[in-house]
Amino acid sequence: MRRVLAAAAVLAVLLAGCQSSPSGSTQGPRDPEPGLLRVLAGSELADMAPILDEAAAATGVRVDLQFAGTLDGAETVASGAAAQSYDAVWFSSNRYLALRPKAQAKLATATEIMSSPVVLGLRRSVAQQLGWIGRPVTWSEIAEAAGAERFTYGMTDPSASNSGFSTVVAVATALVGSGAALTVEQAASTEPALRSFFAAQTLAAGSSGFLQDAYVRRAAGTDPGPAVDGLINYESVLLAMNAVGNLPEPLELIRPADGVVTAEYPLTVLAGVPDRVRDEHRKLTEYLRTPDVQRAIMERTHRRPAVPGIPLAAELNSPTTLVELPFPSTAGIVDVLLTSYFDKIRRPSRTVYVLDTSGSMSKDDRIGQLRRSLAGLAGADTSLTGQFRRFRGREEVSLLPFSSAPAPVQTFTIKEDDTGPDRQRVADAAQQLVAGGDTAIYDSLEAAYRLAGEQIRAEPDRFTSIVLMTDGENTSGADLSAFRSYIGTRPPELRGVPVFCILFGESDNAEMAEIAALTGGRTFDARTTSLPEVFKEIRGYV
Repeated sequence: MRRVLAAAAVLAVLLAGCQSSPSGSTQGPRDPEPGLLRVLAGSELADMAPILDEAAAATGVRVDLQFAGTLDGAETVASGAAAQSYDAVWFSSNRYLALRPKAQAKLATATEIMSSPVVLGLRRSVAQQLGWIGRPVTWSEIAEAAGAERFTYGMTDPSASNSGFSTVVAVATALVGSGAALTVEQAASTEPALRSFFAAQTLAAGSSGFLQDAYVRRAAGTDPGPAVDGLINYESVLLAMNAVGNLPEPLELIRPADGVVTAEYPLTVLAGVPDRVRDEHRKLTEYLRTPDVQRAIMERTHRRPAVPGIPLAAELNSPTTLVELPFPSTAGIVDVLLTSYFDKIRRPSRTVYVLDTSGSMSKDDRIGQLRRSLAGLAGADTSLTGQFRRFRGREEVSLLPFSSAPAPVQTFTIKEDDTGPDRQRVADAAQQLVAGGDTAIYDSLEAAYRLAGEQIRAEPDRFTSIVLMTDGENTSGADLSAFRSYIGTRPPELRGVPVFCILFGESDNAEMAEIAALTGGRTFDARTTSLPEVFKEIRGYV
């Protein structure tokens, strides 16, 4: 039986004991109980739970997965924090870790378990219109059609998820066409072509789970946002979406003939673990690489076997032989690619931050946490993830504080080539926030939508989102019922604008979840993770 874990199922796994961020881990120091491997992993590996349960029964080795994004995980390993709570890491690839000497030194034995290339999935009718069924298609052709607005797609944020990160690397490398790893100069030279390619991206997300769930909802018409023609994601994710059978139209997988970047999923024991842990890692990986288990992984998760000689399932066959593109040889080249993507290449974003400054925000230095959160996004956070989650070149940032009523809005546009001064202006504005008054959540949200409408009409070609941070229940002005009515009457240009809600203090969980559901957004919990970390996490979605 094939099992596919959509966003709700992934959430269930998280609630059962997996953290979405390593910073929130409650695990103890190294020296865990015998027979338990504590593993920091990519979130898409939640679908391996049934296989791992069977592995535990067969080998006596249980696996406790805790989830993190690509750069978050790399930072956790490089800083040494992973060694305090985990025995192993299991990301889609170790290639990025290998570029960071501090991280590489903290890894020991790595064993590949399975693989999945990052490819394009398009609605079959769109693929037919483009003439892309049954013949080789290159990234150059895809980029040309994207620039001509012949299709739209969604992908994950490359600073939050490896599938988005691999897309940037694959497209840039293929467009250069040298057959070698990119140089810094080549990475910079691809900006015009990449700008055209990423102009067709109309859906962004900080995780593969949210991305595919949003795509399905939009395809079915249950999400207020416009439908999207396709997704760039792991081959396994796209095949799993087809297997569920709830798409109005199946996805046709386009595996570019000029090359892909493949996730090889190495289960990697950390350096310095006890011999017992190394032995358990060996037992587990040997079991996972047996032919029967490799076939089970292929059938249940749609990933390719890591062990040679196992025939591929029919769904994994391609009109062309997959060519693996060379990965950048230095971290500096990766940094150039990601910086260019955020500050120059991708469609610029527009975010309205609706910020609670009511009297309760004076408790426990909550207003101070809010100020520090915005300062971190303005550049004060110098961590690896902070570098790519800060306010970006060309981005439009609006601060809409509220208490008893919405306060005057301040809007800042970050310059493309000199982001520092404008980001500092945002930080300075954040330092002026003062707590006092009641809590007018819904009046403020409506004000945010009115502002977004004016901004969209003036400049439509932006990702537009609203972030709501409140630490309490609504006590002033319109209520949730009035907001429901307002949402139902929004003009067309506002129907695709989601609200991302931050749970903080005594905020009403049910109401925040309903706001997110009504608008196509989601909630983030700042009661178990620091507020600055949550603000940073949301950046993957805006």
